[in-house]
Amino acid sequence: MFSNPPAPVLAPGFSAVPPGHIAAIVTSLEMFEPPAPRAAKHVPAGTALHHLVRPECETYRGLYRAVGADWLWFSRLTLSDPELTAILDDPRVEIRALRRDGTDLGLLELDFRQPDTCELAFLGLVPEAVGQGLGRTLIDAAIERAWSRPIRRFWVHTCTFDHPGALGLYRRSGFTPCAVAVEVAPDPRLTGILPRDCAPHVPLLA
Repeated sequence: MFSNPPAPVLAPGFSAVPPGHIAAIVTSLEMFEPPAPRAAKHVPAGTALHHLVRPECETYRGLYRAVGADWLWFSRLTLSDPELTAILDDPRVEIRALRRDGTDLGLLELDFRQPDTCELAFLGLVPEAVGQGLGRTLIDAAIERAWSRPIRRFWVHTCTFDHPGALGLYRRSGFTPCAVAVEVAPDPRLTGILPRDCAPHVPLLA
């Protein structure tokens, strides 16, 4: 997932992307009240969400890479240890790992640092866990955890580098699209943040 800062409005037509950079279409979605409860979905035995309280930087980065490398998640990998620790130690940031039999399969991160707001900052599965219905487990937990606090808005953004089913999952879960932007950033496979063979579905233009 990319960040979602304010950005200038692009004029209609084609815009060139600088060499060594990548560009993604980012869709923001939001909800202003909890959606109607859905029928409970069976969760495989031995699978549960574990609250990661003030995790070590490298522990967090390892899970972040395992989940996000194939989708070019890189924003947290550009942070120094002090910058990342400030986020991980903030009680307004809730991080949970989806774990089965001692193995981490997914990441769920909720950010309550903005007043009356929760951002679904990161949600994803390691490649070998995709296709087992565990995305539904994560999004249901995210909605429940977000609305357990006194918020007025719950939002998320996804982009064209994410899993192709991500946007549909969020819409089925009660989020409504509210904004679209284009984000251009240095290709993390060329800067050394991620291996060059990550995300083969995204052309690497050195």
